[in-house]
This record gives sequence, C-alpha cells and structure tokens, in this order.
Amino acid sequence: MRILFTFVGGNGHFEPLIPIADAAREAGHTVAFTCRPSMGRTVAAAGFDVLEEDTGHEWQAERRPLLAVSTEREDQVLRDAFAGHMARERAASGLGLYAAWRPDLLVCEEMDFGSVVVAERLGLPYARVLVIAEGSFVRHHLIAEPLNALRTAHGLPADPALDMLGRHLVLAPFPPGFRHPDFPLPPTGQALRPRGLDPVAEEAVPKWIGELGDVPTVYFTLGTVFNVESGDLFARVLAGLRDLPVNVVVTVGKDIDPAELGPQPGHVRIERFVPQAALLPHCDVVVSHGGSGSVIGALAYGLPSVLIPMGADQPQNAARCAALGVSRVLDAVRATSDDVREAVVEVLADASYRLAAERLRDEIAALPDATRAVALLERLVAE
Repeated sequence: MRILFTFVGGNGHFEPLIPIADAAREAGHTVAFTCRPSMGRTVAAAGFDVLEEDTGHEWQAERRPLLAVSTEREDQVLRDAFAGHMARERAASGLGLYAAWRPDLLVCEEMDFGSVVVAERLGLPYARVLVIAEGSFVRHHLIAEPLNALRTAHGLPADPALDMLGRHLVLAPFPPGFRHPDFPLPPTGQALRPRGLDPVAEEAVPKWIGELGDVPTVYFTLGTVFNVESGDLFARVLAGLRDLPVNVVVTVGKDIDPAELGPQPGHVRIERFVPQAALLPHCDVVVSHGGSGSVIGALAYGLPSVLIPMGADQPQNAARCAALGVSRVLDAVRATSDDVREAVVEVLADASYRLAAERLRDEIAALPDATRAVALLERLVAE
C-alpha cells in the first residue's frame, strides 16, 4: 500500500503524523510526505521521503513582539489562511503531485483542508490526523464558506455541514477526556496514544538529565513557533523561576540564542532543544505556552502545568486544562515574574494538580498505539 502523508504547518503539524508513518513503514507499506518546502529538511531528517524539491533555503523565523491574545485575530488566520489561501495552494499543487505519485490513500493533518479536497476530486480514501487537542478551535462556521468555494472551484458538490472533515477516518492522538465535551469526535474517530510516550534512543538523551539534583525540576518551553513572538516573556518567566529551590530547564528553539538570556546560576540550564520524552520523566511541573504538543506531552507523564497562552489553539487548551484542574493559567502580557513564581509554587505544593494530571496520564497510557491506526488505514483502503 502506498500512503502519502500531508501537512501544511510546522513541527506541531508534522509530529503527530510521525508514529503513524513509522508504524505504516514497519508494516511494509510505502510512505512519503508532502509539505511546504521550508519543512522538507525536517521531514527528511526524520527519515522520510519528501516529494517537494529542496529549495536550498532554510526558512528563518521572524522575531515579532508579544501581542495580547485575540480570538478575532486567530479566527481570521484559521479562516483566511488555513481554510483560505493555504487550502487553495495545497489543492492546486497537490492535484498533479498526488496523481503522479499514485497513493492508495492520503493521511492529512487536521489543518490541511486542501488535500482533503484533492482526495475527493481524485477519488482517494483519506484519513485526517488531529493536531489540536481541545477540539473547539476549528469551528465549522468559520471555515465552511472558503472551503465550499474551494470545492466549487474543483467541481465538487457543496458540503454545508463539512461532512468532508469526518467522512472516512479521523485519528486523534489525544485522550478523549481532554477534548471539549461540546466538540466530540465524529463517529469515524479513533483516539490514539500520543507521540510523547515513544521511547528515545539512549544516545539522544543528554547526560546531564541523569545528573539533575533531588529538588523538583521545572521545564519551561514556548514551543517552536510562538517562541519567536514572545517579546520579553522568556526573561520574565526565567526571572520568576531563577530564585526558586528547583532545577530549571529551558528550551528556546533553534531560532533563539540561549546567550540572549544572559548568564544563569548552576541550577538553570538553557538549551535550544531537548527531546521531551527524555526530559519529562524527570520533571515535576511544566511551564509552557499551552500548545497541543506541550500540553499533552506533560499530561502523558502526569505532570501539571503553568500555562501562558499567546495564540492559535493555546487559549482553548489552557481553559480546558484549568477546567480539568491540571494547570494554572497566566496572561502572557500582564503576568509578572512574581506571578510566575507564585503559580509554580502553588502547582508544586497543591497535590490536586498532580492527581488530576495523573488521571489523564492513565487514560493516555490505556490508548492504542499507532499500529491500531495502520490497521484502520488498511481496512479503509480494503473497503
């Protein structure tokens, strides 16, 4: 079976596809990826074939100031970018590409709407892999108009209810208990164990992780996109953590020089990247922006969080975490270093946060792994 995996975003849209692609390849299927050219090297470095040509130019993140959370701004990005020009571009470029590679099915990440349109036009079965944990960010009333305009442009019938998004198979690498109850999975949905529990090769585990002291360890990350749009947030949070009697591990991403944050005491370590599956088993609390990968990664190890959402799906994830009792939530613009310190101290001291997180950890551990997804993909093609 030839399976083409497609995604339109960055790492957060690619990583949920990796376990399924690995499992499909191990089962003997032929696997390839299609993505925006700037992600081609990342996909190739993960060991997968990429259909796009390497442009030779690596995408450079643009440093931007921190903005207050705006639901209206993020809704516009969803409607005009993901369901608008990005979907049109994916549909236009994908039509010939997919027909030439001749897959038996497509596996599209949640936001790759254009590939779903192409799959329908070519008569290909397809599965969608969700990349947004809480479930309420992609609201149909925001994207129905641009997606139906795209369907019309490709000669497909109108789909006012957007049945296209759940028609064949929906794979959700998140615990069902985390998803907002007003936005349940469709009948075609299957929850899977998230990637955060995948084992890490011994050589990929930094030696210093095993040398962390006996005091609690706090991990601080702002992800791989909003890290460059965070203004002084790294410095503010670090100032709040630096004087606590804890180990502090900070990852800033490949586009930020750790030296920007200045010299640090011995119990504070700043890195560009650390595999979460290597670090999280040694942590006690996670401070993050509330991205789906960071939130579910922490919960996979039963860790509570302090969340500082900035945009995209982060406010919804943060609100859900607060409702489930696994996190404190702070305002990214207004939170002071003292606010951060107080929130971390509270989450470390109040066992209810950890107990609530451990309940979701147990739910995650009981989910089927990616081999279940492969069996469902095989059945989808057979039927």
